[in-house]
Formats: sequence, C-alpha cells, structure tokens
Amino acid sequence: MYRGFQIMPHVQYIYTEASESLCGVKLEVNKYQYLITGRVYEGKVYTGLCNWYEKWDRLTLSQRKGLNHRYHLGCGCKIRPCYYLPCFATSKNECIWTDMLSNFGHSGYQAKHYACIQRVEGYCSWYRGWAPPDKTIINATDP
Repeated sequence: MYRGFQIMPHVQYIYTEASESLCGVKLEVNKYQYLITGRVYEGKVYTGLCNWYEKWDRLTLSQRKGLNHRYHLGCGCKIRPCYYLPCFATSKNECIWTDMLSNFGHSGYQAKHYACIQRVEGYCSWYRGWAPPDKTIINATDP
C-alpha cells in the first residue's frame, strides 16, 4: 500500500545513506513488508534512522489502526519528547511523549498503543481505544 500519490505519483526507489553511522537503514528487500516513512527531496524519496520504519508484522493493532484511522487527527498537534522529569506541555496543542524516560523510544508502550489527537478547542491528548475518538470531550487519560 502506498500513500503520497499527490506528492509522488510513482516511486521506484527509496534512498537512504550507505551506512548506519550516516543514519542509513538496512531493509531486507523482497523478504519483508515494511512501514517506511520519509521525505521527498528533488523528486526522490528518502528514509533514514530518524524516520519511522518497521516490519509490518511487528506493528501493533493500535499502530495499524492509527495509520489508517487516527494519526491524521493529530496533524495539528505537536509531540514533545520528555527525557527527564518533570515534563510539561507549553501549549494546548502538545502531547508529552514519555517513552523516552524508559529509553524505549519508538518501541515504547506509548508509541505502540496511543495516538496524539486534537480534541475540542485545539487541545491535544493521547487517545487509546477501539471506537473512533469522541471529539466533543477532552480525554484526560494519559499513559
């Protein structure tokens, strides 16, 4: 599945640096299906260690639902990583990402099971649930 036709109607290659020390990623082509995020620059698609890439079968159900139904609800939100306590949001459109406290980063519990989405009056908060989020209330439940 490919998204981004409005930016790049056809992608034949995905570029990355030659080694991990230069932030390049090593993908096993034709062996696994991947979720790959990146950027477009001068008509080419690039990815690297700073982008989100994962074997598709390692994504949680929440991440798959997020990609298809929830993450777009957070386009007006900013995710602020928290590296040490205390951590505070500095504006109403921020979600505090606490996975960095445990050194798990992208593979932490919050990243695997929550989505930062925008609620009423522009407030952003973490959402976890099976039903579509109710946009009329602010969910104060944080991980």
